[in-house]
Amino acid sequence: MTFASVTYTTLWAPLRSRVFAVLWCATLIGNIGAWIREVGSGWLMTELAPSPLMVALVQAAGTLPLFLLSLPSGALSDLLDRRKLLIAVQVAMLSLAIGMAAGTVIGLMTPAILLLCVVAAGIGSAVSAPAWQALIPDLVRKEERKDAVALGSLGIARAIGPALGGALILMFGVAAPFFACAAAQVAVLAALLWWKRKDAPPTLPPEHLLPAIVAARRYAQASLPLRRTLVRTAIFFGFGSAPWALLPLFVRTDLGGSAGFYGTMFAAVGAGAIAGATALPRLRTRYATDRLVIAATFLLSAVSLALALTRHQFLALSLMPLLGGAWVTVVTALNITTQSILPDWVRGRGLALYLTVFNGAIAVGSLGWGQLADYTSTRTSLAAAAFLGAMSAIVAARIRLPDGTEDLTPSLHWPAPEGGLQPCDAGPVMITVEYRIPPERAELFAEAIEALGASRRRSGAYAWGTFRDTAVPDRYLEYFLVATWVEHLRQHRRVSHADEAIQASVRALHAGNDPPRVSHYLEIGRRESRTPSWRASRALDQPR
Repeated sequence: MTFASVTYTTLWAPLRSRVFAVLWCATLIGNIGAWIREVGSGWLMTELAPSPLMVALVQAAGTLPLFLLSLPSGALSDLLDRRKLLIAVQVAMLSLAIGMAAGTVIGLMTPAILLLCVVAAGIGSAVSAPAWQALIPDLVRKEERKDAVALGSLGIARAIGPALGGALILMFGVAAPFFACAAAQVAVLAALLWWKRKDAPPTLPPEHLLPAIVAARRYAQASLPLRRTLVRTAIFFGFGSAPWALLPLFVRTDLGGSAGFYGTMFAAVGAGAIAGATALPRLRTRYATDRLVIAATFLLSAVSLALALTRHQFLALSLMPLLGGAWVTVVTALNITTQSILPDWVRGRGLALYLTVFNGAIAVGSLGWGQLADYTSTRTSLAAAAFLGAMSAIVAARIRLPDGTEDLTPSLHWPAPEGGLQPCDAGPVMITVEYRIPPERAELFAEAIEALGASRRRSGAYAWGTFRDTAVPDRYLEYFLVATWVEHLRQHRRVSHADEAIQASVRALHAGNDPPRVSHYLEIGRRESRTPSWRASRALDQPR
């Protein structure tokens, strides 16, 4: 089998789905428009206020909303109809692009207004990004998810958008990129209106926004794989943001390049990103994801150092494909890892946490490297980022990325609670599990029950513990608390096959013919007598 055939049957396989192909093409057009707008914004700022800090602020202003708003946006993507949410965002982004174009044409743009518009665009991206990424599992088969994520990180927009942006500025002026962005938003909106998504009717009442955010935070705290991924994300993008933050000013002042050359630089980055993403499926079969990320980090640091040393446009341009290849390798690897360690019920919120760290690291890094360039020089800032980035790769090697092989689909193995209480906000709820553990198994039980405790917290428990009976030494009592009765019913639907395996390892240590005894308790004097305003289907009362 040739390399070309391997690439087609892996990386491009998700495009065989008509819906995925249409939405992928629409997002590609939208991302091209966003890159065109970003080039226009960066170049416009070099005209309005050509200082390193102000130019770096353009990138920081665009990414800061993604840092601040991604988690609430991820919760919205899990709670609301994602298609309708995306349509509303696209209408707002279309209006913003038209406003930026008109303001530039009639001369109303100032550095402050431009930054406000960039912030508004960042807010739109923050709201839509988790929803777009969370849609992928719904559009392709499970075995194609990694390739679908890789397609989303392919970098075609990065290759085309900046070059088009630079060309539009040269031919029609600095307002042209904003008009082009508006046209791209129309294409995205048309694709979303064409797509008719059919959702299964809910069997439980929807979560509220704040509890949904709390559930995401609790899941992240109890998930070691997610925490490791977030730490690696922060380490890489904090230092990797330097070339993107400083490139507009570096091209204009250090290299003496025009808007057209600036676009060509980004086109070369995009070409490298496409080559890297195309080769990535084959590389993943040979090397662990962790090794690929570390190697790409060293490569990006080397490119940053080479940029700091070069004074020729051709040499700088020749480095851009390496920058694109290194960047897309890390972005794709971290995206795939994050998708693979998240269950469906918290996917939007988990991706939002990833995007929060991703964009927060870029925003903070951009400000820091821009400030350093303001005090010293662009070249000094790039060299410092290169050195610290290489050091970070050495540190990050001790924090291994998860392989994402656990089965996180719902197991539905918990039987329905006895008593027939309908879904309601009564609570808090305490669930107890009584085990009989012989003394010779006590140490094994202590180790196994800790893993089960993390599982309980991931699925919704806000407190957990285990006690031993002083009068009956082999009697152990596990308890966990959940905020409401309906949240515990959601917990029944969240428990995965991986959680089931952990639970089975604990129960294997239980002695006796009968299984561990499970009991449910509602706190008295609170809301247990409240009449529920929402009724579930009768299927909830059936054992599973």
